[in-house]
Amino acid sequence: MPSGRTHDSITLWSLPLIAGLTFARTQSSSLTLCIAGGYLFSGLMFGPDLDIYSYHYKRWGWLRWIWLPYRRSMRHRSFWSHAPIAGTVVRIAYLLIWVGIFGIGGGLASAIACQLIGITNDWSLLAQQWFSSSRLFFEQSSQQYSTEAIAIAIGLELGALSHTCSDWMTSTYRRAFNQRSKKAAKSAQQPSLPPDLLPSSSNNDPMKPSFLEPPPQTRREPQLPPFRRRRDDGIGR
Repeated sequence: MPSGRTHDSITLWSLPLIAGLTFARTQSSSLTLCIAGGYLFSGLMFGPDLDIYSYHYKRWGWLRWIWLPYRRSMRHRSFWSHAPIAGTVVRIAYLLIWVGIFGIGGGLASAIACQLIGITNDWSLLAQQWFSSSRLFFEQSSQQYSTEAIAIAIGLELGALSHTCSDWMTSTYRRAFNQRSKKAAKSAQQPSLPPDLLPSSSNNDPMKPSFLEPPPQTRREPQLPPFRRRRDDGIGR
């Protein structure tokens, strides 16, 4: 896989292209800003590599701990982290859960603090009012800025796709290169026979039955006759 710096270079060099194509297509500066901002944020901090200890994870600073449950529950390069659309949707939902937890906790803590310093006599009533106003604000914002929200989601998905595609292309190239190297090494290890020792084409015919082939001829070494003493030698002595 490419390194973190390589992914950053791909994101930064392709950002003008994304912004230019978006503006040429939409003729809207706000939508171009939303898509380009989402693309940059996804490429630098919100990409698929949040499931490991990566550049994306470390750039969250002291908030990186919120991604620990995500890292421990996701296998690296799994479907729910690196798949198109699905990985981005899971990360957005996960981040919105933490935003809700921080919002609820901050509202409760602020209401209790207001009661302690004497601003209100009932912190639960104040917290309920804050939660109602916050819910109304999010409902109105989602209806008023729905197009911008979709543009941000598209930018986040494009940033994740650039990361996934670069990983896939690099892995495919390395796999093909390793297979080619193994084949070259294997062919270099096999000894080449001289032409006179190569089997003839008639013996290598796969359609020829084996019982029609002549038996292999073995070369026998000449044997000397057994040694016997001559009678003449015995008589002469």
